[in-house]
Amino acid sequence: QVQLVDSGGGLVQAGGSLRLSCAASGRTFSSYAMGWFRQAPGKEREFVAGITSTGGTILYADSVKGRFTISRDDAKNMVYLQMNSLKPEDTAVYYCAATRSYLGRTTRWYDYWGQGTQVTVSS
Repeated sequence: QVQLVDSGGGLVQAGGSLRLSCAASGRTFSSYAMGWFRQAPGKEREFVAGITSTGGTILYADSVKGRFTISRDDAKNMVYLQMNSLKPEDTAVYYCAATRSYLGRTTRWYDYWGQGTQVTVSS
C-alpha cells in the first residue's frame, strides 16, 4: 500500500510555471507506475501524464505535450510534474495517482490517490 500527498499548486499568470510534487510513503514505491490527473469544475477527471515504474515509458495528454514534464525520484519517493507555459485552461485540481497494474490513461487503472492540489492560471 502507498499513501500520496500532493503539493506545489498555486496561482500563476498565463505563461508562467509551477512544479507539482507528490510524496509517497511505503517501501515499494519503486514498483508503482505513477500518473498525474486533473479535474476542472464541472468536468471529469482527466489524464495529464504518467510514468512507468522504471521510467522507461512516459505518456502525456496531447493538451500538455511539450509544456509539461513528469519525472520520478525513487530514492526520495517523489514524483514531479513540471508545468511550463501555463494556460488558463490548465486551471484545475491536480492529483497524483499510483498503480501496480498498468500505466493507463483512465482513472480505473489507479489504486491510490493524493488529496489534490489546486492550480489556477490567470489570463
